[in-house]
Amino acid sequence: MLLKNKKFLSVSLFLMLTNVCALTHADELKNLLKAADHFRLGEESMQVETIITTFSHDGNKEKERAYLVYNRPNRQSLVLMQSPAEKGQKVLMSGDDFWMLLPGSQRPMRITPMQKLLGDASIGDIATTAWEQDYEGKIVGEEQCDGRSCLHLSLNASRKSVAYQHIELWLGKTLHEPLKADLYVQSEKLAKQASFVFDKPQAPTAVSQMILLDQLSSHKETRVQYLGRKPKSIPDQWLNPMFLAKNPNLE
Repeated sequence: MLLKNKKFLSVSLFLMLTNVCALTHADELKNLLKAADHFRLGEESMQVETIITTFSHDGNKEKERAYLVYNRPNRQSLVLMQSPAEKGQKVLMSGDDFWMLLPGSQRPMRITPMQKLLGDASIGDIATTAWEQDYEGKIVGEEQCDGRSCLHLSLNASRKSVAYQHIELWLGKTLHEPLKADLYVQSEKLAKQASFVFDKPQAPTAVSQMILLDQLSSHKETRVQYLGRKPKSIPDQWLNPMFLAKNPNLE
């Protein structure tokens, strides 16, 4: 009986330590993603002036479009298209729901986060997803990224509605700023490779540009530039698709 009790206590202790390690690992991963998100998203409610530019294989600029993006916590974003060719169009992301609103239309259209905006930039790229909220996974380990130490994370989406179901992500070892990412779609195909440029290379505070390289078809380069960020209180009604359809002019 004493031997059985010892075995039971040993198994119980092992399971308890395993659970503690798992919780510690999950907390560590969550903190890393929270830090990385801060470089990408900034304050909780933000207005971001964004430019998307596409480039041909020889590096020549092909197209450029301007967007005004409003981000709010809990997966809420509103994108206002600013360029003449798209003026008046809007995209709303609220939780797992995405809508496109066209000028003169009273009916919001359902879309997916993979809906293209320009080049290889999709709705899911510009209406930024919070990695901390939408992904779980593991810390693969420490690696070298272009001559510097970084942390390699392997992430899987916790929701089906996000643009990418799997991400291989590399963060700076000290500040945990995002350096590069491999972005996979539901079919487990590598869709894009992303790299991140910062406002202050030696002491970064925010991502100033995201560079996307298509890996499925065109293999062209798309740059998403964040020209200006500022805190912005976003009214609740701006996140209602029917309100947007009936009130095309928000400002």
